[in-house]
Amino acid sequence: MLKHRGFPSRLPSSDFQFTIRRANPKGATPIIRRERYADRRAADRRADAAFMAALWEHFGEEPFERGNLDAGRLSWLFGREVVPAEEPFDNRSYDALLKIDVSRARASFPEVFSDDQGEESA
Repeated sequence: MLKHRGFPSRLPSSDFQFTIRRANPKGATPIIRRERYADRRAADRRADAAFMAALWEHFGEEPFERGNLDAGRLSWLFGREVVPAEEPFDNRSYDALLKIDVSRARASFPEVFSDDQGEESA
């Protein structure tokens, strides 16, 4: 399992986990698409935005390996802002490649990309 060095392990001052410490000997937890309802807690929305910001800062538009990224946190973004970068996609593999769907991520998390958009128009 690839460990993404320098990636934040969690949202500061919270229990929202972004990475895992070690591989599960029984196999990786599958990444699934979780529905984000409008009535989610503000803390959950902040965790999603912070995780997306960390993904964008570390990987940008390039495909990235799942590695030690937390399956639960990825599942909140999977199928929308984070999509498979390969076919066939194995949602139970630590080696699976993912990528950010930049247009959907910008629409969902404008606060993450607000500085980035200003640089493009300059």
